[in-house]
Amino acid sequence: MILIDQPYISTFLLQTIKENNLKIISTEVARAMISDDSLNWIPENKAVEFIKINPDCPLYTNSENSISWVEKNLASTKWPEQIQVFKNKIKFRELLKDTFPNYFFQGIKFEDLAQFSLQNIKFPFIIKPAVGFFSLGVHKVDQPEEWSQGLNKIIGDINEIKGFYPNEVVDTDYFILEDCIEGEEYAMDCYFNKEGEPVILSILHHRFSTGKDVNDRVYTTSQAIIEKHLPQMQKFLNNLAVLTNLRNFPFHVEVRIDKNGTIIPIEVNPMRFGGWCTTADLSYFAFGFNSYLYFLNGTKPNWEELFKAGKNKRYSLILLDNNSGIPENNIASFDYELLLNDFEKPLELRKVDFNDYPFFGMVFVETTSGNEKELDQILTSNLKKYIKVKNG
Repeated sequence: MILIDQPYISTFLLQTIKENNLKIISTEVARAMISDDSLNWIPENKAVEFIKINPDCPLYTNSENSISWVEKNLASTKWPEQIQVFKNKIKFRELLKDTFPNYFFQGIKFEDLAQFSLQNIKFPFIIKPAVGFFSLGVHKVDQPEEWSQGLNKIIGDINEIKGFYPNEVVDTDYFILEDCIEGEEYAMDCYFNKEGEPVILSILHHRFSTGKDVNDRVYTTSQAIIEKHLPQMQKFLNNLAVLTNLRNFPFHVEVRIDKNGTIIPIEVNPMRFGGWCTTADLSYFAFGFNSYLYFLNGTKPNWEELFKAGKNKRYSLILLDNNSGIPENNIASFDYELLLNDFEKPLELRKVDFNDYPFFGMVFVETTSGNEKELDQILTSNLKKYIKVKNG
């Protein structure tokens, strides 16, 4: 069963629903986003009744905005509690504290940040909303002198991001301060199947331009990346499965691998794969399989067979966040054609109204070995070359 909510549904996910006659819950929001009456629409009351009778039925949502619907309509089921274990980063760290006893974290009310003492805090550290999304409000503080500036930036971020997403997705009332995990970062789309076994559907390298960078600009997957990390990631998720004991549950997880090769989780996003229909769609571009159907049907990727049909190239998701320093109200337009010309093989462009959300869109690209410089360039770009500023 599919639960659709704002802000976005991709053409690929919509086609998947239509071509496979998947059950889609007929919420007011979903109906406003999708005008196709031929879909297998299920009235909300029928959907709620079915889920309550079948608590382990596969339920996938494209957006964490739908968490409010779950909390309202499925309050008597396991779903709200399971979602909060992952969505609330403080609860998630509590779940893992015995597994990572030396990992420091602390929850703080936003109103207490200005008076918070850093006397016994180890640097560097990360501070971010306890309930967050898309790196909004995330900051790295390397030394005590940066705290005042960082606090001002957090306050500015909160004023900017308020209204973009509901509180269930980004809640700035509480923050979490935690150890900064040094190492390479990776993201995965996964699900627990009906036996509670974790199934990995993608592994993506999340690259950063500098040690201070916390943005979501470039995610890359390839045969080499998956082959290198699949065994270790599977072992990590097997341990997570023991702690959570979930069934038919999709999630998107971000981890870092430190210098000792230890996998340390950053966060787990429940009920979905990558936000805005990104990483699941990228897996289709890269390897030709449908992550949505794999979850709903309980299918495991046969990576050996998938790689035989592949081109052994790099496939990347580029998120065009506005890091230009130019306020959105001073921007006249963004030159998407100029952007596409900077990549050897763009696969799909998705434009976003930068007045509604603080980014310009996203592009999926295929890159041949030896041409990684195009990824390096966009990773470090401030995007100013693509931005036309308003006159006056």
